[in-house]
Amino acid sequence: MTVGLLGGSFNPAHKGHLHVAQTALRRLRLDQVWLMVSPGNPLKPAKGMASAAARLASARAIADGRRVIATAIETHLHTRYTVDTLRKLKIRFPRTHFVWLMGADNLVQLPAWNAWMDIARHTNFAVLPRPTYNHRALAGQAAQRLRPARRLERSAAALARMTTPSWVFLPARQNSLSASAIRAHASGV
Repeated sequence: MTVGLLGGSFNPAHKGHLHVAQTALRRLRLDQVWLMVSPGNPLKPAKGMASAAARLASARAIADGRRVIATAIETHLHTRYTVDTLRKLKIRFPRTHFVWLMGADNLVQLPAWNAWMDIARHTNFAVLPRPTYNHRALAGQAAQRLRPARRLERSAAALARMTTPSWVFLPARQNSLSASAIRAHASGV
């Protein structure tokens, strides 16, 4: 089985998240995408963060429950850092091939993640475009350091089964939705 992991706060989940999940399913030929609702992102302030239950409910509202699954597995695994989550998932699901999914905005900030090189060494990942971030992401520290592991877009369908480290940038229609903008609109800002 091949599973794409889209981690995040999902504060709230929105059509942009669904766009990433559906694009990854199709282009990477995944069996499922898990929307992994973080119990608390160490890089984001707690202020303004909806409850974990509310964020999980918003993720479930965009998931289909079959190919796109909303999950609070990080809460159950007692992990907050991606590197720890990935280690535990690989132990719990040894026959599953995981691919980490992220937007170009996350590739820009990847060097700030705990043990980011361990993540890249042990889990293949796909980067999807985000308006205003693509050039910075591909010219940034993570992309430059991982340049030898970058694979051609045309090999994306095999990414889940490639040896690590491997990653691909997937050009696709871009979605400008952001949870921050949705929250600002809802509060009348």
